[in-house]
Amino acid sequence: MQIMTEKRTRGRPRLAAVPDAGAVQSLDRAITLLRLVSDGSGLSLTEISRLSTLPPSTAYRMLTTLQHHGMLEFDEPTQLWFVGVETFRMGSAFLRRRKLVDRGRSILQNLMVATGETANLALGEADGVVFVSQVETHEAIRAFFRPGTRSPYHCSGIGKALLASRSPQVRQAILGGLTFEAFTPKTLTTPGALEADLAGTATRGFAIDDEERNVGMRCVAAAIFDEFGEPVAGISISGPTVRMTDARLAALGASVREAASRITLAIGGSAPPAAG
Repeated sequence: MQIMTEKRTRGRPRLAAVPDAGAVQSLDRAITLLRLVSDGSGLSLTEISRLSTLPPSTAYRMLTTLQHHGMLEFDEPTQLWFVGVETFRMGSAFLRRRKLVDRGRSILQNLMVATGETANLALGEADGVVFVSQVETHEAIRAFFRPGTRSPYHCSGIGKALLASRSPQVRQAILGGLTFEAFTPKTLTTPGALEADLAGTATRGFAIDDEERNVGMRCVAAAIFDEFGEPVAGISISGPTVRMTDARLAALGASVREAASRITLAIGGSAPPAAG
C-alpha cells in the first residue's frame, strides 16, 4: 500500500496552513500598542487610539490585558500609559544573555583548553537552567548540549551551583516546585539529599554532577553573579568519568571557579562575600 504524504512548508503544522487571522491580528495589535507606549514618554488612551488607528474601546481592552501581565502601567493622576516593569525585565534578560555569551566566549575557550573538557555556559530559569553557549573539546568522547537545551536544577552542575548561591528563602521556594525526577541511579531525588549536596557545594565553591543526569558523565560548575551579587548563570566543564576522575576534581573545580569569577567581572558583576 502506498501512503501519500502532503508536502508542507517546514516549521508549519498541517492545521496551520491557513492561520487564524483573528488571533494573529489581535497579537499584532497588542505588540503595536506595546511599541507605541514604549516609544513615548506617557500616552493617553486618545493618543494611543489615534496612533494605532484602533477604536478606543479595542485599544483599552488590549492595554488593560498588557497591564495585567505587567507589560504596561497606568498612572492614575496623569491618566497616561507607560511601559511596565515586566517589559524591562524581559529586555534585561535578553541583554544579560547576549552580554554573557559575548563576554564569556573567550573564557569558555580558555577553560576548554586548560582542562581538556567541554565548557558550557547556562542561564538560571524558574525550574532549571538553559544552556546558551558551549565550546566542545576535541576528544572523541565528549559532552554535548545544544544551545537551548534545558536541565533541571537538581541534576545539573550549574543548577546546583546556582541553588547553593541563593538565599535560603529563595532556594526553598525553588525546591518546593521541583519534581526530583530520577535520571540515573545517582540522581538526588529528595530535598534532603539535595540540601546536603548543596552544603558541600557552598563549602567547595563549585558544584559536582556525579553521573546524576547521564551515566558515565561528570560535570563541575560554578555560579556567575550580576551587579547585585545575585547568581544569574553558571559555567561548567563536562566530560566522561574516566577523564574527570576523583583525583582531578579539586583542580578542575578551581579552574571552573576562576573562570566564573572572570565572567562575573566581565559583565560588571560582583560575588557576595559568602560566595567568594
